[in-house]
Amino acid sequence: MDDNARYQVLRNDEDQYSLWPANLEVPEGWHAVGKEGTKDECSAYVDEVWTDMRPRSLRERMDNAAS
Repeated sequence: MDDNARYQVLRNDEDQYSLWPANLEVPEGWHAVGKEGTKDECSAYVDEVWTDMRPRSLRERMDNAAS
């Protein structure tokens, strides 16, 4: 990754996050979350919001198994 480039934060349907160059089209299966900035700014945002690394489908299965 280029430290001087602009990035955007993407999230997929499993609530997993990724940094993506802001000047490129968002790939299929991913959605922009509205955060754009430097690599460090976007990484800090992801660190703040992505607190459970498990995919959403796994979290849901584990929650259903527990109840």
